[in-house]
Amino acid sequence: MRAPRFIQCPPADAGIERADARAALLAPQAHAAPKYFYDRLGSHLFEAITELDEYYPTRTEAAIFARDATALARCTGIGVALVDLGAGNCAKASRLFPLLEPRRYVAVDISVDFLRDALRQVQREHPTTDIVGVGLDFSRSLDLPPGLTEGRPVFFYPGSSIGNFTPDEALAFLQRIRARAAGGGLVIGVDLVKPREVLEAAYDDALGVTAAFNRNLLRHLNREIGSDFAPADWQHVATWNEHDSRIEMHLEASRDLVVRWPGAERRFARGERIHTENSYKYRPDAFEALLASAGYGAPVRWTDERGWFAVYWAPAD
Repeated sequence: MRAPRFIQCPPADAGIERADARAALLAPQAHAAPKYFYDRLGSHLFEAITELDEYYPTRTEAAIFARDATALARCTGIGVALVDLGAGNCAKASRLFPLLEPRRYVAVDISVDFLRDALRQVQREHPTTDIVGVGLDFSRSLDLPPGLTEGRPVFFYPGSSIGNFTPDEALAFLQRIRARAAGGGLVIGVDLVKPREVLEAAYDDALGVTAAFNRNLLRHLNREIGSDFAPADWQHVATWNEHDSRIEMHLEASRDLVVRWPGAERRFARGERIHTENSYKYRPDAFEALLASAGYGAPVRWTDERGWFAVYWAPAD
């Protein structure tokens, strides 16, 4: 049986990363990059979120793939080089293996330790497939090691993670994928606009798992920049911003407090917030226009019966 290969791409300069994170906390509207959600614990917490009753995207997207996987395979072709961006536990991509029959599976994730565990299981289940794990912060760069996407590359970006980018950032990201997907294309999951009560419940569940996921970002920042956040001092807030068509996640100070890190500090008044994530929701025509602007051919769209979620095949021929 083959063993998965692992390639750690050169990480961003740690000093620059720390400086960027500290500067974000000192901005007039304090904020933090969503990548700080995903240390080892954060990755496991996100897995738990996907099991919650309120969190519809994962099961809705899974139902679309289960119903329409054969049609998807007709679009992508078989024997592809399947590049899974933000692979996590690799479960979504591995369910497509029987139909796509990838000759190579390239799992890309920022959380390398979590990825290692997942790929060992994928290799056991698919012993003849060439499996490669790549440690890469693809939000900054999509410079994959050479040779991994030879043939017909199919990039896989499920779960509506494209919503974490602003529309301008999403366009630039889609263009970067397009430049590397020549002869293949992109399979992408997109969360669609729906009633406020459904959206807000999905990001503020009754069990508080999403709240723990949000607060864990502070623990991660403490390790990365030497700050002294006390997560218990912060409340999780998730609201639907209808004007910008996005869910916003924040952490709100429950009392007046001071957060310190080497060389600086910031005072937070009670009720002041740190903006931790946006999750943009699209209407189909708007997202299809975005794909066209990024240079893709005419897309194929599959949706659930309620029109809550869409999966697209966007060719890059």
